[in-house]
Amino acid sequence: MRKSIPVLGLVALITATAAYADYPQRDVRMIVPWGAGGGTDGIVRKISNLAEDSLGGTLYVENIEGGMSANGLVQALGARPDGYTLVALTYDSVVTIPWQGMLAGYDIDKLDLIARITSEPDSIVVPDDSPYASLEELIDAAKEAPGEVRAGIQNMGSRTHLTLLQLQDQAGVEFKVVSYPGGAAPQKEALLNGEVDFALTSLGDFESLISSGDARGLVEFTDVQSESFPDVPPATELGYDIQMGSFVILAAPANTPDEAISALEEAYQQAYDSEEFQSWLVDVGVTPNWLGHDEVSDWAQTTQQELFGRMDELKEAGLLGQ
Repeated sequence: MRKSIPVLGLVALITATAAYADYPQRDVRMIVPWGAGGGTDGIVRKISNLAEDSLGGTLYVENIEGGMSANGLVQALGARPDGYTLVALTYDSVVTIPWQGMLAGYDIDKLDLIARITSEPDSIVVPDDSPYASLEELIDAAKEAPGEVRAGIQNMGSRTHLTLLQLQDQAGVEFKVVSYPGGAAPQKEALLNGEVDFALTSLGDFESLISSGDARGLVEFTDVQSESFPDVPPATELGYDIQMGSFVILAAPANTPDEAISALEEAYQQAYDSEEFQSWLVDVGVTPNWLGHDEVSDWAQTTQQELFGRMDELKEAGLLGQ
């Protein structure tokens, strides 16, 4: 015998369904847990602006810095799962924060992942007047003066720190590590001001300085040659087995209605597929790399576990603290 739905429950169900049929009915807040002016901020702002037309509503970006993206995550996790608060995730949100236990009880299962939009290899960037014309020359200098060549990373224990540790291990050198919490923006200032000899982040983060002739890349930690930066060799070509980098994932609090997730995924995919966004990514040196809602959660879980294993190995070897 078919069970009947109580009248009040049926009314609530119809009301909720009708509400999300007209989603969005107000502005959607996108939290970028890094400072304005960095690579993640630029990517998310660009694609969100393009997604507004197909979504039929306003997507506005709010930068909430601090805690290697933890401060922004806290606000996203505490928001109502109604489709009106989103958050941009990067490597630190998916790997560093849970591995270090920086947020009690945090797991990416507490978020609904909408899509991955880009992936970016880490790289080494030097100022244009640097005496180092290649990675080999930088390594030679570090061997001659252990602990004196200054490396600008984003946070101690972060992805860029992990990349640097792997380079030190494989090259048999030691750099002086200087950390700049807050993303790529303070790294740019440090490089231009001469506070560091090189910065370690993606080439896309420094594209404006590279294009203006104020900086240049020495290597990308990947196994493929970048089309955007054809003069920068991949690390594997130089004999280093290091493939590290970040990505941008768009997410919402867990239990956000399926109708909202579907509408957001569709809007962002149309923006991603647009000629304007694809051309813009090539110009800024970022690799487009879409994974939709049905695929991105499995990818994130697999990536997380693989990197947890690598970080545990470095910790056991005394190369990485927690």
